[in-house]
Amino acid sequence: MKNKHSDSSLPLHTALIPLFVLIVLLAMNVWVYGDNALSGSNQFILLVGGAVAALVGFVYKRSYKTMLDKVADNLKSVTGAILILLFVGALAGTWLIGGIIPGMIYYGLQILHPSIFLPACVVICALISLATGSSWTTSATVGIALIGIGKALGIPVGMVAGAVISGAYFGDKLSPLSDTTNLAPAMAGGDLFKHIRYMTLTTVPSILVTLTVFIILSFTFSSNGVANTSGILDSIDSVFNINIWLFLVPVIVIFLIVKKTPPLVALFIGTVLGALSALIFQQQVLTNLGGTSSLENTYKVIMDAITVNTQIQTTNPMLNDLFSSGGMEGMLGTIWLIICAMVFGGIMDGIGALATISNSLLSWAQTTFQLFASTVASCLAINITASDQYLSIVVPGKMFQKAYHERGLAPENLSRTLEDSGTVTSVLIPWNTCGAYQSGVLGVSVADYFIYAIFNWISPFMTLFFAALNIKIKQLKDS
Repeated sequence: MKNKHSDSSLPLHTALIPLFVLIVLLAMNVWVYGDNALSGSNQFILLVGGAVAALVGFVYKRSYKTMLDKVADNLKSVTGAILILLFVGALAGTWLIGGIIPGMIYYGLQILHPSIFLPACVVICALISLATGSSWTTSATVGIALIGIGKALGIPVGMVAGAVISGAYFGDKLSPLSDTTNLAPAMAGGDLFKHIRYMTLTTVPSILVTLTVFIILSFTFSSNGVANTSGILDSIDSVFNINIWLFLVPVIVIFLIVKKTPPLVALFIGTVLGALSALIFQQQVLTNLGGTSSLENTYKVIMDAITVNTQIQTTNPMLNDLFSSGGMEGMLGTIWLIICAMVFGGIMDGIGALATISNSLLSWAQTTFQLFASTVASCLAINITASDQYLSIVVPGKMFQKAYHERGLAPENLSRTLEDSGTVTSVLIPWNTCGAYQSGVLGVSVADYFIYAIFNWISPFMTLFFAALNIKIKQLKDS
């Protein structure tokens, strides 16, 4: 006699059990580990969530082979994303030793002027975050310097911190070097560069509104102070050969992206060009890192920049943190997170839990706007409960992927919404790892910078605005 559960779909309350257990365990884990939760413990918690889902599956007579097959399918679907992440790490390493990232920072700092200090903060942090792919690194380096300059000019620190964070998260969100920018399309089943191009539709208006507000705020006070960045510029100049030709490399890569070159090809070419830039313009950097200028040591320095950690020392301790790269090795934590998320998502799919949750969401979300609103609410809920921006992308991403597909919506809609509501809002929550980190390094409480982190809180409203008016909502048939 067949078990009564063998052919039945999972009830919604049963399908939600693994998700509920996962969120509770992740919240507890982040509370215990804080910023270090991503070093491995969160990944294991995702596997524990998968184990709970498997137990539910066994109760309902789901096949163990089916679960493994779904996990394998999930892992296969993110093969491209994992390879892209590895090449992103490689590109970041060669762009550092090639002077490209330092060059962006060098020229970015020169646009700083007291009369336009706040909008300049947004632009500088956006450029640096775009170049490095890290809002955390931007805030912990240039952000700290800008806070100090702002204090000297008599500008409220909350206002400066809001400008720093707005710019840093804008750059992080659009940078192909950012782990969250790679993670979102991986979870949604989309393409990295399509995701970035589609994000500009909501991200550019959001940053324009942000800049407009900060320009207006600049007129509300006057300052006779001087924004002195000469020390930082001199430190960069003393180590790197900074010149305008360095920008030829990112221009070529951007051209390849615009021409819809496959991401792996574009990133590989960018990595090679970064290495050539180091050989042509940064011989002194290569000699300092290798100890000698021999061919063997030069080869080792370039290969280390591509694969493992590289640290370039300057006379400015702040810049030493900025001029470091983990290479391919630095991306392994995010890759590990993706693999464990695929295990959890695959088992949830294999037992029919995702189908149940997806059908429930579709039955409630009668309109495209309601589906987008559900995604935004879920990302915010995960940010508040699990206290981690990566998980606010991973969990809703796997939960909503099927719902968007069945509604005929291209995966870029989901990946963009995950970033608009998951990545950027994490910094607005004091107990979230991002909120705690940014508040700690900048020395400004979340309450003080919340209202001024305009880009971060306006982004989810912008994505809902586009959904409500059905502006540029991409259909699967258009992909």
